[in-house]
Amino acid sequence: MSRVTLLERLKELQQTPKFRNRDIRTISAILSTEALAKHVEACEQAAAR
Repeated sequence: MSRVTLLERLKELQQTPKFRNRDIRTISAILSTEALAKHVEACEQAAAR
């Protein structure tokens, strides 16, 4: 998955009630694409709970 797609998914997650008051996107600036994919996956799993 491309970095742009991952960032778009992260942006969507940021708008969910679970993450609305938390900054989950700033870290993406220093993460590799692989690490960003893992971060997005973890956030998606947390949002589903």
